[in-house]
Parts: sequence; structure tokens; C-alpha cells
Amino acid sequence: QVQLAESGGGLVQAGGSLRLSCAASGRTFGRYGMGWFRQAPGKEREFVAVISWSGTTTSYADSVKGRFTISRDNAKNTVYLQMNSLKPEDTAVYYCAAASSFYGGVKVPNYDYWGQGTQVTVSS
Repeated sequence: QVQLAESGGGLVQAGGSLRLSCAASGRTFGRYGMGWFRQAPGKEREFVAVISWSGTTTSYADSVKGRFTISRDNAKNTVYLQMNSLKPEDTAVYYCAAASSFYGGVKVPNYDYWGQGTQVTVSS
């Protein structure tokens, strides 16, 4: 069982930056592939970024590539999402998720545990 808690969301102007954190409970955090997803009002939850349990493999949605960076610190049981050059279309609730595998991939059903989400609002 893994419990996840996101933090770091907020209101930012377009072009600004935020860093989201996701703290995980449990002593086996390093055995989980981690992902970030987001959901805007009236839209389906969508993939943002993923990182393998070792941190050596990452992947990003085309819409955030070059602007967002996912990283993890297994000693701190935490995964991060650094978001730069934010755009109004990045506005959403951001969720972190844990997959019981080396690499969770881009699909929502691949993930076993989810946080409650943190709101990110980008004003124009």
C-alpha cells in the first residue's frame, strides 16, 4: 500500500514556474514507477510525465516536452514535477500516481495508487 500527497500547486502568471512535489508513504517507494497526470474541467485525465523506479527513464507528453521535468529522490520518497514557461492551457488539477512496476507508462489504468491532486492555475 502506498499513500501519495501532492503539494506545490497554486496560481501563477503565464510564463511563470511551479514545482510540484509528491510525497509517498512506505519503505518500498523505489519499487514503483511514478507518473504525473492532469485533469482540466470537463476533460479526461491525461498523461503528463513518467519516471522509472530508478529514475533513469523518463517520458513526457508532447504538450509539455521541453517545459516540464520529472525527477525523483528515492531517499526522500518524493517525486517532483518542475514546470517552467507555464501556459493557461496547463491549468488543471495535477495528480501523482504510482505503478507497481519499473515503468508505469502513459495510461491511467497502469497505475495502482493516486494522490488527491493539487490545483494549478495559470492566468493569461
